[in-house]
Amino acid sequence: MENFPVISLENINGSERSAILEKIKDACENWGFFELVNHEISPELMDTVERLTKEHYRKCMQQRFKELVASRALEGVETEINDMDWESTFFVRHLPQSNINEIPDLDDEYRKVMKEFALKLEKLAEELLDLLCENLGLEKGYLKKVFYGSKGPNFGTKVSNYPPCPKPDLIKGLRAHTDAGGIILLFQDDRVSGLQLLKDGQWIDVPPMRHSIVVNLGDQLEVITNGKYKSVEHRVIAQTNGDGRMSIASFYNPGSDAVIFPAPALLEKEAEEKKQVYPKFVFEDYMKLYAALKFQAKEPRFEAMKALETSPIATA
Repeated sequence: MENFPVISLENINGSERSAILEKIKDACENWGFFELVNHEISPELMDTVERLTKEHYRKCMQQRFKELVASRALEGVETEINDMDWESTFFVRHLPQSNINEIPDLDDEYRKVMKEFALKLEKLAEELLDLLCENLGLEKGYLKKVFYGSKGPNFGTKVSNYPPCPKPDLIKGLRAHTDAGGIILLFQDDRVSGLQLLKDGQWIDVPPMRHSIVVNLGDQLEVITNGKYKSVEHRVIAQTNGDGRMSIASFYNPGSDAVIFPAPALLEKEAEEKKQVYPKFVFEDYMKLYAALKFQAKEPRFEAMKALETSPIATA
């Protein structure tokens, strides 16, 4: 855990830029995850988001979760459950069009604060994509442009609470998976751990840190970098203690009609004999496949998309 990459962005536009870029490069190549501090989202805003999220869960979600647990007879389970997660969630879409005003039970203050938080995260995601471009030797804005499609990127937030679980050895908070999309920014509980990533065959805790943003890479960045950066399997362990764990994950993903393919500039740098490993596809087609196979290995998903590459896709 002490080796987990924690990166401060405090001096990213100053004298430490190259050192910070090197840390991000190492994290992307060797971890697929890193934790950001001094990222310019104010502690006050993050504290407000956390307070309102926990209040909303207690007021509107907790009872529903208890009823679901009772209806599925999960309290007294004796065997491992592999077809559901011990989590209470709702999802907010920000881009291309926000649906936050249509989500029931959110009070006005919570809506307003979530909108403000989403704008800050969107800006941070785009800054990070440009830092990745710089590290990869791609022109500035390349990743944002690829993600754009015709209507702009998809950007949304999954708000999760992981209540205390009586049988954490038999049910996961969230089963192991890689994320399908682009770049993911997570604001997680700083008191209750549970998030783990798979590295070198070992499950490693992502340390809870106050006011940090955890960043991880999705399948689309693995494709665009032709495997130089990889999406990494991760999971959430259910806990027996406390008030449960809060997790707010924001997904900055390609637009539905965005065409995803390995960046030609990266392929040119590789040896001629090394064939293009990753497929070319429309993001929405990948998401349809992912919806059915989320908790399975990603490699067969890439192979399935490759098999669909019979007709050329226009990239203009």
